[in-house]
Amino acid sequence: MPLSNMFLRSRRFSFLLLGCVACSPNVSGVDPSNATQVARGAAVYSQLCAACHGANLEGQPDWRIRKTNGRLPAPPHDASGHTWHHPTSMLVEIVRDGMVPPNAPDGYESDMPAFGKTLSSDDIVAVLSFIQSKWTDDVRAFRRENKLDID
Repeated sequence: MPLSNMFLRSRRFSFLLLGCVACSPNVSGVDPSNATQVARGAAVYSQLCAACHGANLEGQPDWRIRKTNGRLPAPPHDASGHTWHHPTSMLVEIVRDGMVPPNAPDGYESDMPAFGKTLSSDDIVAVLSFIQSKWTDDVRAFRRENKLDID
């Protein structure tokens, strides 16, 4: 096969592959419109997350100001926080692994525990589905426009 044909085929394949990725749904399974996931996530959130992040996702007071130990308070997960600025894949990693590299700088100390040994992957997906179900239409539009739900 001539090199020019191989190049064209590989470019077509790359275009098709990128096109599929760019249009793909959230492959992590997080789905804020799935009532079953949201209900399961609400239960997980209430049990393991609400004590720090607030029953209404409001976070801890003064969450942008470091505590005396140098750590930041738990941020809100509602529209007033920054959770929604992050890609879903990153949120999954933070819940699973805690605030460690690559999602935090080397040496960063956080009160956010790693839940990877406590929660199943389905539980992590469910809790993120619950959190995302509380986001405003504006937040969801921002995430769609910026492809933050595509992993």
